[in-house]
Amino acid sequence: MIGASLTFPLVSRRRLIGLAFGSMHGARRGSGSDIAGSRTYVPGDDPHRIDWASSARLSAARASDEFVVREFLADEAPRVVVCLDRRPGMSLCPPGMPFLRKAEAAEVARGLIEASVAESRGLAGRLEHERPGTVDWCPPTSGRRHITLAEHALPERDGPADGITAMFEFLTLHRRQVPSASFVFVLSDFLEATPLETWESALDRGWDIVPVVVQDPIWEQSFPDVDRVVAPLVGSDGRVRLVRLGKGESQAWRERHEARLARLVDGLRSLGVEPVLIGSDDREHVFEAFLSWSAERQAAWGHAA
Repeated sequence: MIGASLTFPLVSRRRLIGLAFGSMHGARRGSGSDIAGSRTYVPGDDPHRIDWASSARLSAARASDEFVVREFLADEAPRVVVCLDRRPGMSLCPPGMPFLRKAEAAEVARGLIEASVAESRGLAGRLEHERPGTVDWCPPTSGRRHITLAEHALPERDGPADGITAMFEFLTLHRRQVPSASFVFVLSDFLEATPLETWESALDRGWDIVPVVVQDPIWEQSFPDVDRVVAPLVGSDGRVRLVRLGKGESQAWRERHEARLARLVDGLRSLGVEPVLIGSDDREHVFEAFLSWSAERQAAWGHAA
C-alpha cells in the first residue's frame, strides 16, 4: 500500500457541485478559499469578508460610507469511483518472468488514488469487474473508511459487453451515488477493445473520466527485437511458451503494438480525455504518472485543484 504522504492533486475538468467541507473549489457560493466576486454589504454579512480597499475606493467615488464584501466559492468534497478491470488477462504474468505485473501495478495506482481522495476529504468508491455478468461494488463513502465490496448481478443485455462498457452501464444505474462531475478512474490494460461510443456515452453523463492504462512498456506498448531468439511468451490461458520468431516478425509486432496504443491514446484525447499511462508497478513511477496528469490538467483547465 502506498504511504499516505504520496498523494496527487485531484484536478476537475469543471467546478464541482458535491458535498461541503472538502478541499476542492466548487461551483456554489459558500465558505471557501476561492474568491467568486464581490458585492455591496447588507446587514447580516460577516464583517471579516469586508474588502477594505474596495470599500475605500467606492466610498471615495460616492462621497459616502460604502462597504464591499467578498464572496467565495464553497470548498467541495469530490466523489471518486475507482473501476478495476480484474479479468484474467490482467494477471497473466507468472512469478519470476520479466513482464509487468499488471494486477500489482493497478493495486499501486488504486492505493494512490484512494489516498489522494482522502487527502481531499472526498468520498471514494470502488467497482471491480472480474467475471461476466457480475461486479463487486461499494458506493462512494468517506475516503478514510475501509471499502467493503458487495457482489451485484449485471442486468441482462442483448449482446456481450467488454468489461469497461459493463462497468459504465452499472454506474448508470447508480447515478444518485455517482452524479455528474464525479471522478471515474478506470484501471485496465485496455487490450480488450472498448467502443468509442462507450466513452462518449460516459462523458455525456457528466462524469470526469480518467483512463489509467496499465501496459508492459516492452511487450505491449512496443515489442523487443527477438528475431531468431527463443523467447518466453505468455498466452491468453496464462501458460508460458517458448517461441522463436522469424526474421522481421519483431518489427511487425512492434508496429502493431505501437499503433494500437496510439489509436487508444489519440481516440481518448479526441474526446478531451487525458489518460494516465503506467508501465511499472514501482510506486514512484506510478506517483510521477499521476503528478504529470495533474500538471497537464491544471495547465489545460486553468484552475487549481
